[in-house]
Amino acid sequence: MAGFDKVVTTYREALAGLSDNMTLMVGGFGLCGIPENLIKTVHDQGVTNLTCISNNAGVDGFGLGLLLEKRQIKTMIASYVGENNLFEELSISGEMEVILTPQGTLAEKIRAGGAGIPAFYTATGVGTPVGEGKEVRDFEGRSYLLEKSLTADFSLIRAWKADTMGNLIFRETAMNFNPMMATAGKITVAEVEEIVEPGTLDPNFIHTPGIYVQRIIQGQFEKRIERLMVNQA
Repeated sequence: MAGFDKVVTTYREALAGLSDNMTLMVGGFGLCGIPENLIKTVHDQGVTNLTCISNNAGVDGFGLGLLLEKRQIKTMIASYVGENNLFEELSISGEMEVILTPQGTLAEKIRAGGAGIPAFYTATGVGTPVGEGKEVRDFEGRSYLLEKSLTADFSLIRAWKADTMGNLIFRETAMNFNPMMATAGKITVAEVEEIVEPGTLDPNFIHTPGIYVQRIIQGQFEKRIERLMVNQA
């Protein structure tokens, strides 16, 4: 990796500098668009006491579920427990701190962090446990909570296609939390399906400009289905 070329060839290089006690943002929605090989590398490196920001925590034994198995996550900021039984157990037992956040609020906290906005007001959660301990202010007769934005030491994201300068295109449902998380990490690492030369991507269809991305690696993906629903004949 030199100059404007942000391509790395190993996952160890992609996650250079990752250490205990850091905050990670991890893109994806369910198992759609998760950077599965970057997550596996975090698991293999054995870093601990992580604060992890993600919509959910994958499933048992896959995605962020791998980090839960080794108790690498100290605090999980998420909006959905989902299909992960271990996530539920750790949350109920108190072994792992879980900060459940309304999904739209979580998305805006990340977007605001990437935009350099320290906090914002939202009506979501007023009068519920979500609002406990938070500042409440009235605007035009309606109450709003003050929510602080989120940033991370590392943002691990998944894109469909990138050029070597880090410009990214996301495909279909994988364009969930990934684009906003790409803007909110001190170091953003993108795991992609295809890397092309600069000038190949149509600038009208680039979702994340390369200025937000520090490292790119091309991966091979399992694309596991979170829950398979079949019609019983």
